[in-house]
Amino acid sequence: MRLWNRLAVQALACSAALTLATPAVPQGQGQSQNPPTIKTEVSLVNLFATVRDKNKRVVTDLKQENFKISEDGHEEKIAFFSNDLTLPITLGLLLDTSGSEQNMLGAIQGAGSRFIRRVLRKGDEAMIISFDTDVDLLSDFTDDRSILDRAINKARINTPGGGYIAGNPGPVPSGNMTGTALYDAIYLACGEKLNGEAGRKAIVIVTDAQDEGSKVKLEEAVEAAQRTDTVIHVLLVADPRYGANGGAARRLADDTGGRVIYVSSEKKLEEAFDQISEELRSQYTLGYYPTNNNRDGKFRKIKLDVDNHDFKVLARKGYYAPKG
Repeated sequence: MRLWNRLAVQALACSAALTLATPAVPQGQGQSQNPPTIKTEVSLVNLFATVRDKNKRVVTDLKQENFKISEDGHEEKIAFFSNDLTLPITLGLLLDTSGSEQNMLGAIQGAGSRFIRRVLRKGDEAMIISFDTDVDLLSDFTDDRSILDRAINKARINTPGGGYIAGNPGPVPSGNMTGTALYDAIYLACGEKLNGEAGRKAIVIVTDAQDEGSKVKLEEAVEAAQRTDTVIHVLLVADPRYGANGGAARRLADDTGGRVIYVSSEKKLEEAFDQISEELRSQYTLGYYPTNNNRDGKFRKIKLDVDNHDFKVLARKGYYAPKG
């Protein structure tokens, strides 16, 4: 069902600021009409972090005292800590259906279905989106694995004029490369779908990260993820004839606390999905109240460290302060 196209981005850009703002209490009305938890929700900064040792094994037994958080160079006091691995996840699986992914689509669908079945647990929800010249919502948020499985298998390679390539007819001529709205897909997924969700949020994108024709820029896609506390993981699957945009993939992942995994074969694709599944199920949750309580809407840099310097921490690098 083609719910979004690139024109929808312009409308979303106008409304995004409104959805991020805290509702004001009309003059003369009682405070009881304002939700009592709003102040806490916009003040507490949450971080979801994965820690790996020097052998890239996930570390799951750290305590609060092992972590240190700083914002813009100022150390902050950790107010909340948990290593509860059962916290619900809201997940978006984004599939690149441009011509350059034609030869891998079948493998992507199979591995993607197995990933969804493996990663989703009670309380979790996922949505499926495909993107090429347009952005298609194949399944809205649901915990029904059969619905998600059917949605993944509905993904088709797009060709000029809105048609689809069935099966695998062979090499894709360069003339079929009509565009890949990667940044639009991220912007819409975060701003229109994940913006209203709470808790742990992640997007897993299977793509070569070659964007051609998006209305929004890479920086805007990153900002949309940062404003909604969404982690982006990229499985970089590239046809050697077209290559991959590793720089864009790293920017999307690094700035949101995610990972880039280069995929060179169907076996590597399965392994990559397994790694992301482990990543999503092995996160620490930390929260703090910033000492800088200015509501200036500016970007604040976050640095999360652990006391063992052989460990590597994966977490988002900042957030946007509330405004107004």
